[in-house]
Amino acid sequence: MNKILTVSIGNDHAGPELKFKIIEILENKGIKVINHGCDTSESVDYPDFAHAVAEDISIGKSDRGIVICGSGNGINMSVNKHNAIRSALCWNREIASLAVQHNDANVLALPARFISEEEAIACVLVFISEEFEGGRHQRRVDKIASC
Repeated sequence: MNKILTVSIGNDHAGPELKFKIIEILENKGIKVINHGCDTSESVDYPDFAHAVAEDISIGKSDRGIVICGSGNGINMSVNKHNAIRSALCWNREIASLAVQHNDANVLALPARFISEEEAIACVLVFISEEFEGGRHQRRVDKIASC
C-alpha cells in the first residue's frame, strides 16, 4: 500500500490565487494538503507562513512543502533557516526537476509575481513526482548541513 503524499503549503499576500489553484490540483491527485497560507491580498509577513511549513516537514507531518511569495526569495530564505530543509526557488520545470533529482529539495519556492500560473503548475507537478537520484549527489547534499 502506497503512503499518501502530504504537502504543506504557505504563502503571503502575493500568492493566494496561485496557492488555491495548486491546492485544487494536488487534492485532485489524491495528495493531502495542509494550508498554512494567507487567503487574501491583505499584507502579511511571509516568515510566519514559511516557518509553519518548515515545521511540518521537520516533525514529519508533511513529506514536502510549497512556499509562495512575490519574488520567492524572502519565503525561500526563511524556510531554509530550518535544519533538514532544502528549499529551491524555481521558475521553470527543469529547475524544479533538478532541485529534487540532484539536491533532494523538500520545499519548492515559487515567485508569484514572476511566473505564469501554467509554469508554476508545471513546477509543482515535477516537484511532487521526481525522486532524488542519490549517488554522487548524496555526498553533496550531506555537505550542505555540515557548516
